[in-house]
Amino acid sequence: MRLSVVEHSVLIMGGSGQAGAGTATLLRRWYPELPLTIAGRDLGRARRVADELGGATAATIDLRRGDLGLQGTDGYSAVVATVWDSHLNGLRFAQDRGLPYVSISSGLVDIGPEVVAAGLRAGATPVLLAGHWYAGLVVLAVLGLAGEFDRLDTIEVGGVLDEQDSGGPAAVADMERLLAATSAGQVRRDGVFHWVGGPDAEVEVTGVDGAVLPGRIVPILDVPSLALATGAPNVRFAFAIGESAGRRRGGPPSAEVRIDLEGVDRAGAPLRTSRYLFHPEGQRPLTALGVALGVERLLGLRGAPVPPGLHTPEALIDPGYAAGRMAEIGATFTGDR
Repeated sequence: MRLSVVEHSVLIMGGSGQAGAGTATLLRRWYPELPLTIAGRDLGRARRVADELGGATAATIDLRRGDLGLQGTDGYSAVVATVWDSHLNGLRFAQDRGLPYVSISSGLVDIGPEVVAAGLRAGATPVLLAGHWYAGLVVLAVLGLAGEFDRLDTIEVGGVLDEQDSGGPAAVADMERLLAATSAGQVRRDGVFHWVGGPDAEVEVTGVDGAVLPGRIVPILDVPSLALATGAPNVRFAFAIGESAGRRRGGPPSAEVRIDLEGVDRAGAPLRTSRYLFHPEGQRPLTALGVALGVERLLGLRGAPVPPGLHTPEALIDPGYAAGRMAEIGATFTGDR
């Protein structure tokens, strides 16, 4: 599918929220003629976002209804859930119509219903599970850095979430729901996935300016994605909530993710690298980019057609291409190689 044959609109559920509006802005920038529908509970707010984008429409949705309250409207080309699809009606809506579907709010501890729903109708449509950090962007960043290695033995990721950059109400609700499910984190250790809790889950996370924050190992899709994509037997992901480097410098909250890799290089010599993924404007532009890359790929605007079934970001998106898009939006990689 190329843009010339994307005749119908991309339905962005939660399109007036931070992640949804950011995704729509990027898609509009990349593809000025791509039809977009900004859908939410508040029609006035959705209209304001649509008007700012230009060439977009607004709609109200009801996630409790199988038809999402969208009867009588034009067809769609994809369904993007930037809010929690609490009743899975967005997924069913997409399956019934054979539309690609993107989900970013179901985390490692609550993807079960979504996986089963997608598996029961595996031939209906491509489903992208992107409930990773920044909708999969951190996984793609790590995979890009992993190209220096012949073998990866250890991957450790530490993210800093500024308490003033927790996102909008939907993002806060997602975080509270996921953290309420379990206090344990998941790691891969010596090739085996383990749950860790209590003091074993407590770690320190070092920010881009060297500040050390108390953090926790968390259950997140990035761990199995990185472990299985690279074969690394030891993988963990931790995050800390606190003051980011940007705010300590008197600016807005920044997004910062430390990536530590250990293994061997192409010559068989030991290799270690530590880098930071940094954005001065916080998590919103990175999450929006992660979603937009997934939508672009599912629509066939880049790459080969995506077959029906369950997919993850690293299975569909080229890390090198993602790195280029990250640079475009102001993200940088810093630190020792």
